[in-house]
Amino acid sequence: MITHLDMIARIATGAALGGVIGFERDIHGRQAGLRTHLLVSMASATFMVISTQFVAYQGYDPGTHYDADVSRIASTVVSGIGFLAGGAILKTGLTIQGLTTAAALWLVSAIGLCAGGGMYIEGASVTAMGLVALTILRLFEDKNDKLIRRYVTLEMEHAPERISHIMAALTAFGAKVADFDYEKKLEGKSLGMTFEVRIPVKSGVPGLIELLEKQDGVRHVNIRVSN
Repeated sequence: MITHLDMIARIATGAALGGVIGFERDIHGRQAGLRTHLLVSMASATFMVISTQFVAYQGYDPGTHYDADVSRIASTVVSGIGFLAGGAILKTGLTIQGLTTAAALWLVSAIGLCAGGGMYIEGASVTAMGLVALTILRLFEDKNDKLIRRYVTLEMEHAPERISHIMAALTAFGAKVADFDYEKKLEGKSLGMTFEVRIPVKSGVPGLIELLEKQDGVRHVNIRVSN
């Protein structure tokens, strides 16, 4: 049986290691950041400590044999984290967002279980490998921290030249447009557009908002953060 101080140390270690992963997510502006990852890892470590020490603290007669499958407590963390991670995944048109953040939440739950089980070296090693995957391997993907990614939804009056004018304005602004969705209401005189736009950090989101609001015929502008 380990001491109360040892159990608290395990939980604190899980929280700290999960916070490291969460801090990386915060740097890149993700909705699930430092606090979310820290809490998931800390909760996982707590469940693991309960699993390993539950029987020892129940005051059972040492001379009597008891069957108790306390591993079920830790195993539910693996399935339970799926609900939280699933909430981080969003689908916009043909684009799916939040998969990396969901995977990171799953990762910190495993890190918390490691720390709760007293496997400090393994937990720290997995944390380091997770940071490598989230930072260094990011360089090999189509991700550029010098560009701001946003999802834009526009509603505007229908006119044949309207879309080309907006695309030209975005190009002059230094923006790159991808994942284009188009919707036209045949019974009315309006159309909708949803697209991913990447703009230089120096241009900024306020500049993008000002640009879109100045376009003729635009009735509604919605800009969302991209995961």
